[in-house]
Amino acid sequence: MSIEFPPLKNDLLLRAARGEKVERPPRQAGRYLPEYHEIGQDIDFFAKCRSPELVSAITIQPVDRYDGLIDAAIIFCDILVIPQALGMAIKMVDKKGPCFLNPLETPDDIQKLKLKIDIKKELGYVMDSITLTRKKLNGRVPLFGFAGAPWTLMTYMIEGGRSKTFEKSKTWIYKYSEASKRLLECLTDIVIEFLAQQVVAGAQIIQVFDSHAGELSPYDFKDFSLPYLSDIAKKLPQRLIQLEQSLVPMVVFAKGAWYALDSLCSLGYHCVSLDWKHDPEDAQKINRGRCTLQGNLDPCILLGDINTITQRTKNMIQSFGGGKQYLICNLGHGILHTTHPDSLKIFFEACHN
Repeated sequence: MSIEFPPLKNDLLLRAARGEKVERPPRQAGRYLPEYHEIGQDIDFFAKCRSPELVSAITIQPVDRYDGLIDAAIIFCDILVIPQALGMAIKMVDKKGPCFLNPLETPDDIQKLKLKIDIKKELGYVMDSITLTRKKLNGRVPLFGFAGAPWTLMTYMIEGGRSKTFEKSKTWIYKYSEASKRLLECLTDIVIEFLAQQVVAGAQIIQVFDSHAGELSPYDFKDFSLPYLSDIAKKLPQRLIQLEQSLVPMVVFAKGAWYALDSLCSLGYHCVSLDWKHDPEDAQKINRGRCTLQGNLDPCILLGDINTITQRTKNMIQSFGGGKQYLICNLGHGILHTTHPDSLKIFFEACHN
């Protein structure tokens, strides 16, 4: 049985994601406001992710602060909740990021993972957070759900955290190619079910983050990332139909994989998110109207002055064709911690004007 939610009052972003003509380019928002750092200061990062009350409060913060200026919220969570659900212990270390206590070293270590998991049981707290947040939003804006892409998840599981060279992950794909593909297939199935259950819980649009896509050569991207992104685009709608759910827009972000834009636009996602290294006009030509594009202002521009932020945002929108179709305004990557909230407001106002 579907959950009853308040009617949606602002569907601008959903319409834009589907490629419909809109009155202005929409904009979504994430975290990193001062209010975010004030909530649960003494609580572990992943403990926050497991608290629906805290998650909903953090998710709604930008909607409250920038009331009327943003057109979607994205659930507060982390892509690494999937490796956690598979039995991997992770700590979030200040100024260092995620640290896996026992990363995968050889294919034999895959046997230690709980690959046959009950998503609703192991990650039920994410779904509870989505449902609570959707109700608290009261239809003000739609809610994004998300998951990490299989390749990016695998790199974290092997590297044990952040990496500059990704040599451990690349050792796997060159030395243990078949085992790598089996693991990627397992992760793909888990991601599909996780995203499907997020939609059941109330997510109105989903995004797949392949943050480490650009670490692969064009040749290796075709082998170790693209097929699994394609599977998600094909199989998630099928799973939603099985669950008697309405289909939702799907977004993919393959950071750094500029060489794969043509392929990404053909996968079946409604929207392809771009980092700031894409030229918007070139991206438009490559896309040929097949899907909506999301992006792609350099996050560092928000460290500039008012005139720079305003003008560069307007330039970006014009380069994408004016923003009345096939565009969701966004940054080319996450908001920097040093960004002032007023600079974000200037960006939002420039998008809306």
